[in-house]
Amino acid sequence: MVEFKSVSKRYGDVTAVDDVSFSIEPGTLATLLGPSGCGKTTTLRLIAGLEMVSAGTITIGGRDVTSAPASERDVSMVFQSYALFPHMNVLENVAYGPTVSGDRAAKDKAIDKLRMVGLDAFASRMPSELSGGQQQRVAVARALVLEPQVLLFDEPLSNLDAKLRRRVREEIRELQQSLGLTVAYVTHDQQEALAVSDRIIVMSNARIAQIGAPRDLYEAPRDRFVADFIGDANLVEAELGAHRGSRAQVRLGGVEIELEHRGMAPGGVRIAIRPESIVLKKENSSGLRGTVRKAAYLGTHMEYTVEAPVGQLFVVDRDVSRPIAAGAEVAITLSDHGVALVPS
Repeated sequence: MVEFKSVSKRYGDVTAVDDVSFSIEPGTLATLLGPSGCGKTTTLRLIAGLEMVSAGTITIGGRDVTSAPASERDVSMVFQSYALFPHMNVLENVAYGPTVSGDRAAKDKAIDKLRMVGLDAFASRMPSELSGGQQQRVAVARALVLEPQVLLFDEPLSNLDAKLRRRVREEIRELQQSLGLTVAYVTHDQQEALAVSDRIIVMSNARIAQIGAPRDLYEAPRDRFVADFIGDANLVEAELGAHRGSRAQVRLGGVEIELEHRGMAPGGVRIAIRPESIVLKKENSSGLRGTVRKAAYLGTHMEYTVEAPVGQLFVVDRDVSRPIAAGAEVAITLSDHGVALVPS
């Protein structure tokens, strides 16, 4: 387990990490997600011992490593740039760590880890002879050969094209699950985080905005930042009525719907509505109505911009067999999932 307890990191007058507390359970993959400059990479470097805390405590496996150097933390890091030695072949790169520490079985261990990532046949090649995805897997093998308690990834897919990113992230996830690795993973890509994570730690302005499972964060964001940052969200104003148990009536553009009130007091609120949670129908019906202003076919789905009494809505429809033309009047309904109250 990795635990942060009230950890802060300051550089002079600049606070990069501000009173952050979280834990990463053994054998799970936790992603630090957020925009550039939010503190996620600094947090990863604090785990690695590449930066030292200004305040707070870090424990790994129950051992206080707050003041321990990187060499005594039993963690390995896969860098964004891969950081492979260009003058060494693949086998030498992977075997470097255990070789330096005097391990006589260094090459055997390196071959084993290369086999694990499917690159044992490439052992004699130089890094310059490999694709970006292959270099990434070599970097993973080099980290694994040290048999760390915790494996750290710093934006590992940012240098790969879209199709290769999807394949490599699947390989990383499969490897993490098959070996039961504890992983801290940094990215600014929301889809990547949703695809690989057991838990996501969303950061904003050096602090934690929300922690939770991918589905929880997507379907029940705590605030406007999380709703808007993780995927697309339509943020519309609404009026929250009196509570009835855990649910309450919400007035939205003259129409009433029922939602979990999440402890919010009656009055003005905002609702985060995911684009795929909006259903458009051309037939006449009572309730919320709108006009399609834009319609775009994207192969796997349709995207619409709809003008409604609550404002402009972005809609994703997986049914491409019956597209709705721009200018059409539509009835708007909401599905049960992907609709949540957030503070106004």
